[in-house]
Amino acid sequence: MKWVALLLFVALVPVLISWLRENPQRAPLVWTAMGFLPFVMGPWHLIIAPISWAMWPGYVKGLELSLLDFIALAVFLRYQKVRVPSPMLTVLPIYIFLVLVTIAYSAVPMAAFFYAWQLARVFLIFAAVAKICQDERGAPALIRGMVLGLCFQAGFAIDQRLSGDTQAAGTFGHQNLLGMISHFVVFPALAMLMVDGKQRASLFGIIAGATVVIFGASRATLGLAGFGFVTLLVLSIARRPTPRKSMIVGLGLVALAAATPLAFSSLQKRFDAAPISADYDERAAFERAARMIISDHPMGVGSNQYVVVANTQGYSDRAGVVWNSGSRSANVHNAYLLVWAETGLLGLVAFVLLLLTPIRIAFRTAWQNRKDPRGDLMLGIGVCLVVVVIHCFYEWIFVVYPVQVLFAIDTGIVAGLARKIALEKGLQAKSKRQDELQHAAASGGEVA
Repeated sequence: MKWVALLLFVALVPVLISWLRENPQRAPLVWTAMGFLPFVMGPWHLIIAPISWAMWPGYVKGLELSLLDFIALAVFLRYQKVRVPSPMLTVLPIYIFLVLVTIAYSAVPMAAFFYAWQLARVFLIFAAVAKICQDERGAPALIRGMVLGLCFQAGFAIDQRLSGDTQAAGTFGHQNLLGMISHFVVFPALAMLMVDGKQRASLFGIIAGATVVIFGASRATLGLAGFGFVTLLVLSIARRPTPRKSMIVGLGLVALAAATPLAFSSLQKRFDAAPISADYDERAAFERAARMIISDHPMGVGSNQYVVVANTQGYSDRAGVVWNSGSRSANVHNAYLLVWAETGLLGLVAFVLLLLTPIRIAFRTAWQNRKDPRGDLMLGIGVCLVVVVIHCFYEWIFVVYPVQVLFAIDTGIVAGLARKIALEKGLQAKSKRQDELQHAAASGGEVA
């Protein structure tokens, strides 16, 4: 059956390329689907694996392909003549290369290749999104799709809470994963809402985000969501104050004050159901194990195999990780330590650059173009990525496919809009210069 699905996915590519060429006015429908698909690929079984290691304890369990990959390929080929230079086109391939290098000394080389393959798929999505955003309809369509996806997950979260779950996870299997995913939608949506009242989908994105964050009852997600919310409001006002922004800041602070008791109530229900043990700090035990691995393997142990190494080489035992399936099958709850343990110091440096590069681009573009409303969206994504960078100190889940896909979409928007804004400024400067020359020629003067 999977081979039939694979053939259908492959056949979709030329069909979609042709359709996009013949129906350019309807292209935003495809772009909206790209934003929506990351939220439904699991429950709708839109991922196939020509090579499947279903029982592998790592975070990538095979050589996987998704419907989104083939749509991104079709979009990339349709707009292949559109050039969008970006530092990300250098940083991401370097990180992929360093992951591939770990194959040479991994105990299970194929497992490391699985992760490199996943990153290559993420790179394709990033490149396709950057091209899409050369069209002014591109970024709103992508964010609209992500909002629809988050609303889909919020519906599951509500149902799970009404069914008695103290920590709703949507269809992603864990509340922390859903919480991090919500960052990639909520902050861009809030940024768009602050500058454009016609973007009604943005309001639904914020409501859906608040729902999954509160019902997920994750301490890190709740704290970082509040931090990001206030930070974005303050920075947006500082960048370019408007009456609309002032109104939204006021309403937002009221909403935050109203949501705080709900958040504390949700946390209380969680801790009543599963009290925190004072005798065992699992996060600390995981970090001890990771640091032991880093000390013994400065070049890393190979991507996608931390759990195997931690258990088979005795690191979890010596670090005091308890002996149960949940703890022994989990990665260290820190993405930086996980990447360092698996790919060494060079891999960690590339990973950090991968996270920081789009933040620099987003904030620089936003601040250099204060009159451009697209700068607010850049600011929103910049704040989102700052929140994700901080969240990675408490979670390892940045390395899983759904998170990386949404990272690719948000950073693709940053790269695409930065390029489009720069091109427009260049054209405006050129036009102004030509006007000055024509005026000087007409008046018989000179232009310095």
